[in-house]
Amino acid sequence: MKSRLILLLIILLSVVKIAPCQRIKDVVDIQGIRGNPLTGIGLVVGLAGTGDSSLPSQQMLANILKDAGQVLTPTDFTGKNVALVAVTAELGPFARVGSQISVTVSSMGDAKSLQGGRLLPTLLKGLDGKSLLDGQVYAVAQGAVSIAGWTASGDKASITKNHQAAGEAVAIVEQEEIATFVEYIADQRFVTLNLRNVDFSTAEQIGKTINQIYPDSAAAIDAGTIRVKVPNEISQEGIAGFIDNITKPEVKVDVPAIVVVNERTGTIVVGENVGISSVAISQGSLTVKIRERDDVSQPTTPFTENATTEVTQVTDIAVKEKTGVLIPMPRTVTVAELANTLNAIGATPTDLIAIFHALKKAGALQAKLEIM
Repeated sequence: MKSRLILLLIILLSVVKIAPCQRIKDVVDIQGIRGNPLTGIGLVVGLAGTGDSSLPSQQMLANILKDAGQVLTPTDFTGKNVALVAVTAELGPFARVGSQISVTVSSMGDAKSLQGGRLLPTLLKGLDGKSLLDGQVYAVAQGAVSIAGWTASGDKASITKNHQAAGEAVAIVEQEEIATFVEYIADQRFVTLNLRNVDFSTAEQIGKTINQIYPDSAAAIDAGTIRVKVPNEISQEGIAGFIDNITKPEVKVDVPAIVVVNERTGTIVVGENVGISSVAISQGSLTVKIRERDDVSQPTTPFTENATTEVTQVTDIAVKEKTGVLIPMPRTVTVAELANTLNAIGATPTDLIAIFHALKKAGALQAKLEIM
């Protein structure tokens, strides 16, 4: 694992050096183009005894039958063939009426499995920006629930593949929510690009690149925003082509100096511009081995009165301390040099995490250290 981790550090640096440029469309989002969350409460029927045993699902089934002219009470349903579910989806920015979208169906009760169930028609409503339903129906979900797994059981044992209390279904779009991504300011049209990873250098590079195609049209407003003016000669029908033209060029993305450490998994990711100032690193290791074993105690003196053979517990303890190695770094090193040096002293992932913590404390790590 240690060698693979060190190799990962070297590969990350090599990839960055070989391909330093990225397409603008891969590092920005167009302001206004986003999905809208939809939610609804529904009922899954047709379960083979794996549904809810609680009252809410039975009450909802009684309400549905009441709308169909059947007057029943929740206590009339004794089987576990229905399940109360939450249905969630995302209405895409360009989803049209009649198109299909995927929905997630999740059990809200004590149902063991949604396998084989069908979702009754469920109204999906949007939010008003305050985590409240806006009352408008944007899609209707219904149909078979796919859980991408299965459960097989007998009297004494069972086997399950994948999670059984949630699945996927489809919904039909009933109302559009088309994204608005062109902003009108003083009779001028603007498109705003938002950087996914904010950086002043990258924002400035994007602005300069777009200005080479459409002079004096783009300006970096801040570290995460580039505002682009749509030229007057571009018609409304040509907006899509204009956006394609300004997002296809490649720019050099400036990578921040950062070290990300996940102490739980032992994962370390080092950015391209990370440097280590003059410092000396010593890495030592203490190994303690403990073994429990049985030992037979056999009397050896002849005619020993009442002597018996006994089995006793013996503990063997061995302690080995590896001598620390002091490695000097007289100047600022790169990630590749750091990886080679840490590999030379035989550092394990746990050692690497401790070394980066110590480097930060000593002020020698010229990067941001982020702990996950």
